[in-house]
Amino acid sequence: MTPFGEAVHRLRRQKGVSQKQMAAAIGVSPAYLSALEHGKRGAPSFEFLQRVAGYFNVIWDDADELFGIAAISDPKVVLDTSGLPAAHTAFANRLAGRIRGLSGETIRILEDVLEKARFPDKEL
Repeated sequence: MTPFGEAVHRLRRQKGVSQKQMAAAIGVSPAYLSALEHGKRGAPSFEFLQRVAGYFNVIWDDADELFGIAAISDPKVVLDTSGLPAAHTAFANRLAGRIRGLSGETIRILEDVLEKARFPDKEL
C-alpha cells in the first residue's frame, strides 16, 4: 500500500462508502481504485486528486496535504544518480536491493536522517 492508498482507504472508511460507491461517484472503475489503494498503480493525476478532494469535501489545507501524499506515493521509484559521486549510486542501488527487508524502525531512522539533511538547523 502507498501513503496515498492508505489516505484514500481511511477517508472512505470514515465516510462509510465502498470502493464501488466511490469509484462510481468520481468516474473511475472499482478495479482502478482498488489497485490505487493497494499500491498497484502509479501516482494519480491532478484531475483525479481534485475529484477525490471534491468527493470528500476536503478543505484547502487538507487537500494540499493529500496532494503532497500523492506526490510521494508512486510505488515504482526511479533514482537518477547520473553526475553524482559513485558512493551515491552505490548507496541507491544497495537501498533498492534491500528495501523490502527493512524494518519499520529502520525506515523511521532513515526518515529522520533525511529530515535532518533537509533542515540541518532544525532540532528533531
